[in-house]
Formats: sequence, structure tokens, C-alpha cells
Amino acid sequence: MRVIRGLHNLRDEDRGCVATIGNFDGVHRGHRAILEQCREQAARLGLPVTVVVFEPQPREFFAGDQAPPRLTRLRDKVALLGECGVDRILCLPFNDALRSLTALEFIERVLVEGLGVRHLVVGDDFRFGCDRRGDFHLLTEVGETRGFGVEHTRTFTVDDERVSSTRVRTLLASGNFAAAARLLGRPYRLGGRVVPDRQLGRTIGVPTANLPQPARSLALQGVYAVVTELPDGRCLPGVSNIGWRPTVGSARPVLEVHLFDFDGDLYGRRLTVFPCAKLRGEVKFDDFAALKHQIGLDLKRARAYFAKHPAGDGSDDSLPLASAPLAREAVTSDSSAGAPADHDDG
Repeated sequence: MRVIRGLHNLRDEDRGCVATIGNFDGVHRGHRAILEQCREQAARLGLPVTVVVFEPQPREFFAGDQAPPRLTRLRDKVALLGECGVDRILCLPFNDALRSLTALEFIERVLVEGLGVRHLVVGDDFRFGCDRRGDFHLLTEVGETRGFGVEHTRTFTVDDERVSSTRVRTLLASGNFAAAARLLGRPYRLGGRVVPDRQLGRTIGVPTANLPQPARSLALQGVYAVVTELPDGRCLPGVSNIGWRPTVGSARPVLEVHLFDFDGDLYGRRLTVFPCAKLRGEVKFDDFAALKHQIGLDLKRARAYFAKHPAGDGSDDSLPLASAPLAREAVTSDSSAGAPADHDDG
């Protein structure tokens, strides 16, 4: 699979393809159904499949920090699209120049002159162009004169409801990892490369592997029981904090993972983390002692969860994915309190 960054990097051999356009955030089962349509047409025409994506995603360009968090960062999206049989990915920078194109200019420059599209698969609600004229009807009209076919995507549903990235985000935020996996076609996962940090966890006997995360990819925030896949293929249970570490502070979001019964050096290695059950939300504690006390409770709850629901090897059917957050336990930010009080972030 070839990743093409920008129209200027297109080669002559990239012209002539079956294409689709979209964010493909999460590459869920609905996206996979679209790609299957593309592969069917590509096989019929003897052409490669090209997916056009944007970086940043258009909604991120216009809404900034108010845009929904991503389910997948670009590198993970590329890998997932490759697994779906995509031959080429054209990644267009979404900037003022691109957003200023009219619908006809976009069709001509990107689809006709750039890719030489022979067949296009898009949703019948697809909209584009600064003049807001770009839609399925216009694509069909232009395609008839410029020599490419257009078909709309088939609706893919689960439980009689359309599968969408928004629906997946809602399920993840609610702690329903089992249902999210059904929509994604795989367990939700995060990952990254382990980097050195302040090693505060070691001072309390809870060492963590720290994986910095892009702010836009923070679809989850809180403390979770997780299964982590190591570079050697082993999958170990543990606890993870995902977010900004409000008690100790962080300049960027971090995925911290403590692996149960593990002793080894993971610096510089890539890990894949599968959240299985939400334990609680992030809480800013009054002091480090209070945080240490709560971490002890988190570890105990996670171990109890995995004792009741053993973790397998990380394959789709072996992870103990919860359908709701674990029953709320009291969380307090005051280490001197004799009886913990309920906290809204629990």
C-alpha cells in the first residue's frame, strides 16, 4: 500500500482507480462495508482502490478543540485501511487553499486531473466545496461527462442502527467496550512508544509505561482495567490512566500503563493497550498521598475484575470487555478523610 501526501506527489501510475472519500475515523464496520464496495468495483474494472482522507479532518480545521476526539490517529488509520485491502491512500492537507475550492474545482483537480477516477463510492449525503454545491447529484452529473461512475454507499447497521464514528465514541465514553467492539469489528485499542517520565510510580511501587497521546486522539479519559500487548506478543492485564494526570500535571495527554506482575525495560518499545473496563474518571487529589491511596484501590478492583473475567491473548474473542463501567466506588480527594465520599467523576 502506498501513502501519497498531497496532490503534488501523485505519479502517472496513480491515475485510474476506484476511489472513496471520507474521514474513516476508527475504520469501523460501516467503513469496511464501503471499502468492500470499492474492492468489488476495482475487481470488475481491474483497478486499484484509493481512499482520499484529509489531515487535519475538516471538522478539526473548523472547530479546533471543540471537534470530537479521534478514534484513531493517522498512522493507525493507515494501518487499518491497509488491512482492508486499500492499495493507495491520498492524504490531502485540509487548509485554506483546499477549503477555498469550489465543488467543480475539487472534482476537476482532485478526482479528474489528479486521480483519473474511473468509479467513485460516496455517501448520498456527501457534501463538499466552498460554494456548498458539491453533492451526490453533482458528482453523478459530472461523472457522466468526464467518464467516471458514481454509486452511493450501502447503509451498514448493527441492532437496526447505522454504524458511525459518533456512535462508537458514545459507547466508549459510556464504558461499553463490548458494544463498541461490535461496531468496530475489533476491540478498541490505543498505543504508542514508551518514553521516559518522572518515574513517580516507581516511588510507590507502581511503575508505569508512559505513552504520550495526541490531544485529538483522546476518545477516553479516566482509569481503566486494560490488557496490554507487548512487542513479543505477550498480553498482560493491568491498570491504565488516560488523560492529563490532574494531580501531578502533564503538558500533554498521556496513556500510563501499569502491568501486573511484570519486571522489564520497555523504553522505546511500542505497546498496544486494550481498555476492558472503566474503573473511574480522572480526579485531582489534594496531595500525592491521597492519589497513592486511590491507586491502591484501583489496582485491587482491576485485579478482582480480571480474576472474575480472565484476560486471553488479545484476540477479538478473548478480551473481557465490559458493557458498562464497574460499579461506582467512593473516591475522595482528601487523604485525611476517614470515610471516602462519592465523587462525580467516579
